[in-house]
Amino acid sequence: MITYTGESFFFPHSGRHGVILLHAYTGNTNDVRMLGRQLNWQGYTVFAPLLHGHGGDPQKVLESNGPDDWWDDTRMAIFRLRDAGVDQIAIFGLSLGGLLATRALENDPQLLGGGVFASPITTWGQSNVPEYFPKIAAKYYRQQKINPLITKEKVAKLTERLPQQLAQIQTMAHQICDQLDQIHQTFFIAQGGADEMIDPASGLQLKTKLQENGVAVDYHYYPTATHLLTVNTAHRQLFADVEKYLQNLFEVSSNDNK
Repeated sequence: MITYTGESFFFPHSGRHGVILLHAYTGNTNDVRMLGRQLNWQGYTVFAPLLHGHGGDPQKVLESNGPDDWWDDTRMAIFRLRDAGVDQIAIFGLSLGGLLATRALENDPQLLGGGVFASPITTWGQSNVPEYFPKIAAKYYRQQKINPLITKEKVAKLTERLPQQLAQIQTMAHQICDQLDQIHQTFFIAQGGADEMIDPASGLQLKTKLQENGVAVDYHYYPTATHLLTVNTAHRQLFADVEKYLQNLFEVSSNDNK
C-alpha cells in the first residue's frame, strides 16, 4: 500500500539498480517523493526512509537521538535494498539527508555513487535552521488548531532545546568534511543560488574539496532556485540532471562487470 503522508516509501522495479533518497531536517519523504516516482519510472527501485522523529510534531525531532538515529536509518535503508536483491545502489540526500548520503559514501565503497542537494557539509554552522525551526513548529501547531498560547509555550521550549541537536549535527558535518578523502565514487552536487537556508557557496566549496582529493564531481548550479531543490522551480532540471548522472553511473558499472 502506497501512502502519501510523508512516511517511508519503497517503489520496486525489476533489476539490480536502486536509489536511496534521504529527506531534509524537519522535513519528511514528501521532500523526495516526486523524484522517487520519476526515477522509478526510469527503471530504478527507489527507497526513501522516514528519519527518526520526523513526519509529525517537531518536538519528536528533538526527542530523537539525532545523528545516531538518522545514521542507523541510512544504514538500514542500504541493507533493505541489498536484502531485496538490489545491489547496485546510488544514494542522495537533501540538506541534512545529503550529510547522511555523503557519510554513507565515505563508509561503504560498494555504493556506486550518489551525492547531495543543497547540503551544507562545509557550512552547517552558518545555516539559518535556528531561525526557521521555530517558524516550522509554529506552523505545524497552527495546522493542528492548537491554542495560540499553548503554541507559543511549545515553540519556546523547542527553541531552548534546538541548539543542542544542531551542535550534534554540526559535529557530524565536521567529521564528514574531515573524511571526504574516503570518497572515490563520482559525486553529484546540486545547489541553488537563492538558497535561503544555507550559504549558496556550499556546493562549490564541497566541489573544490572533493576535486582536491581526485574525486570526479558532477556539479549543477541553479541560479534562481531556493533551498528545497526537489520541489521548487529547479526540480524538473534537477530530475533530468540526476537521471543523466545515474545513466552514466550504471552504464560504467555495467561495462566494468562485463
